[in-house]
Amino acid sequence: MMRSLPPFPSTRKKITLFCVEGWDVTILWEGVGVKDLLADAGIAPGANTVIFHAADGYSTSLPLDYIEERDILLTHTMNRVRLPEERGFPLQLVAEDRWGYTWIKWVTRIQVSDDPSYQGYWEQRGFSQSGDIRKSSFT
Repeated sequence: MMRSLPPFPSTRKKITLFCVEGWDVTILWEGVGVKDLLADAGIAPGANTVIFHAADGYSTSLPLDYIEERDILLTHTMNRVRLPEERGFPLQLVAEDRWGYTWIKWVTRIQVSDDPSYQGYWEQRGFSQSGDIRKSSFT
């Protein structure tokens, strides 16, 4: 028997997505805090990495402390419109201050790990593990 999830507070944030191709766009995002979802699910001692998996097989990871400190959102709405399929329906991660390749779309599963070296799709291809836009390079 599956338990029903408690209602999570919805949060809105205006955040800029920076693409490695050189463009950026600022969008009003709405969703739930990943840290709220993780707190409800429970986090094992020693966990330090959150791995996101998508319906198309894509994956990426981010440090747990980054997600908690920045109150990173798993979003369902952009600019007050429900995410269309091509933009990530049902859920897209909004990884504030990270390059766009970490903004995973079509999120279907979240995994918490004690392995900070997990490499997702682009990280396996030489892109920065942190994806931090403040760094001088994304690779």
